[in-house]
Amino acid sequence: MQIIPIPAFQDNYLWTLVEGSRAVVVDPGDAAPVLQELQARGLGLEAIAVTHWHPDHIGGIAELCRQFKGIPVYGPAAEEKRIPGLTQLLKEGDRVTLLDLPFQVIAVPGHTLGHIVYYSPGILLCGDTLFSAGCGRLFEGTPSQMHSSLSRLAALPPETLVYCTHEYTLSNLAFARAVEPDNGAIANQLMRVRALRGNREPSLPTTLALEKQINPFLRTEMPAVVQSARQWSGGRLPDSVAVFTALRSWKDQFKAPAEIGTV
Repeated sequence: MQIIPIPAFQDNYLWTLVEGSRAVVVDPGDAAPVLQELQARGLGLEAIAVTHWHPDHIGGIAELCRQFKGIPVYGPAAEEKRIPGLTQLLKEGDRVTLLDLPFQVIAVPGHTLGHIVYYSPGILLCGDTLFSAGCGRLFEGTPSQMHSSLSRLAALPPETLVYCTHEYTLSNLAFARAVEPDNGAIANQLMRVRALRGNREPSLPTTLALEKQINPFLRTEMPAVVQSARQWSGGRLPDSVAVFTALRSWKDQFKAPAEIGTV
């Protein structure tokens, strides 16, 4: 199986699973680039999988369903009223088969309350929960919920490939460097991603093994991360949830230096 990124909007990837002439698209915020890619590759769309209700993840569903009538649309039952066109309502622990590959559904409240991810050994389709060197903003959930969700994902096998929806890696690495300026893995990955983006190549997928080295939101118990979060917040942080809360607040206000680049 191939998993290909279809660029959309400014920084979205509409990950598309491909097996032979069959395809499944994840979080299709825009139908046009999906239809163009399917036609160019001679693919038929068999299903749509959705992680959460935000418009840049669901905006193309209606048109794709018009073009490929009767296809199933999988998504979170908790967000059914906000995702028109869902046909298969999913919750924690459910299992679905996409292109003959079984996926486990994991509920990850935080970015939105009903956010889900799809996991099959070696593959994590995680929407806006986990990013490379970062995590999603807390639009609906609490810091405690997001910390718990990220901890669950971090416990998956380290070789798992992480397919997140946005190309935020450079700005996330700039923040990670501010948190851990002496972390050599962050410095190395920043150089690598600058080169990739300079050639307009995706920085994704990443791996959980790498994220545990470079992602401050997965490193809330590391002494250097705790110390930086305490310095920024100006207060005592009694546990990893408090450290996560401080990091998320810091990141929400952080501006990446111009020299980092944005491509």
